[in-house]
Amino acid sequence: MAKTKFKRIKRNRPYLNVLDFMVQEKTFLAIVIVGLVLAGILTGYGQAGMWLGFFFAAYATVANDSIQSLGTFIESNKNRKWWVMWIFIGSIFLAVVTFSWIYFDGDVTYQRLLNPDGTTKYPHPENFSFFQIIAPLVLLILTRLRMPVSTTFLILSVFSADTSGITSVVWKSWTGYIMAFILSFLVWYLSYNTIKKYFKSRKFNKSWNIVQWVVSGTLWGVWVMQDGANIAVFLPRQLDFLQFVIFALTIFAGLGLLFYLRGDKIQKVVSEKARISDVRAATLIDATYVVLLIYKLFISTVPMSTTWVFLGVIGGREIAVSFARTKKGRKHRKKAGKMIFRDFSYAMIGLFVSIALAAGANADIRRAIGEAIMNWF
Repeated sequence: MAKTKFKRIKRNRPYLNVLDFMVQEKTFLAIVIVGLVLAGILTGYGQAGMWLGFFFAAYATVANDSIQSLGTFIESNKNRKWWVMWIFIGSIFLAVVTFSWIYFDGDVTYQRLLNPDGTTKYPHPENFSFFQIIAPLVLLILTRLRMPVSTTFLILSVFSADTSGITSVVWKSWTGYIMAFILSFLVWYLSYNTIKKYFKSRKFNKSWNIVQWVVSGTLWGVWVMQDGANIAVFLPRQLDFLQFVIFALTIFAGLGLLFYLRGDKIQKVVSEKARISDVRAATLIDATYVVLLIYKLFISTVPMSTTWVFLGVIGGREIAVSFARTKKGRKHRKKAGKMIFRDFSYAMIGLFVSIALAAGANADIRRAIGEAIMNWF
């Protein structure tokens, strides 16, 4: 008797979808549960809690932020060996953080966490709270769900001494998103016909590969200057030699895992965009992005959500291309609008989760939020 092939029925009930996710991601869920247990055990233990939070943050930040700083690079270099890209990007990371560590006397964040006068809006706690340690785990869960949330909001907010540390980051990130959206829209809308003419052929000059690697390397270096603080926030504001070696080698190894997995699940946020695997299109996107990051980097030392800037760059491009297309333009505009709304919604979810974690970690922030709500009503 021939075996009947099992045909899976359509899962249209929410609780069945949750069960499916739990079965498919059982290893990941086990890691998260172990992490939560360890966070509960080590809460209140200074050094142990610090290093546990750091290791969580190192992996979670690199995994989530691959979408913005390395996503187009990974997508357009699928034919490259993973270890070649790892050595290239990893070497840039080591060079950038080493320079900061030497030049700023132990500070690896380019003064994103430590002001020149020695003050900080993100003090290093003697004992880490449960909410501070689990913040990277929450980021890891959202990353697994392919949500491009802001690492800066989610992690730095739980270390903020007061609400000013959050509002300044939100304002700088909002302006970055708007600027990125407008600039990207103008670049792609005004040059669409030229780009379409010269990028129509799938074949391209090999010099584009060199240009892309230079642009991607520059983008990655600037990203480290901006977002390295999201990982280093768990460590003392000025690192000794041993702490620096652990910091640098841990993230270097994490980058290797990221390239080995080719960006993992979050990479889909980049892969689904129009012709993003074309090395020429990827280069233009990264060039727009890096110009904005450099501008924002030098205009202020306030940390900023580079995720929001990246979403602005991608969103502006998708809308511009959909408007510039003459064939099936309405269909493309509708699709682009849905993608932008979804990505922006996920970013806002991350912001609300960040505020909730910050309120749980800091009584002053809880009080300020409560007063703001009372004044609103």
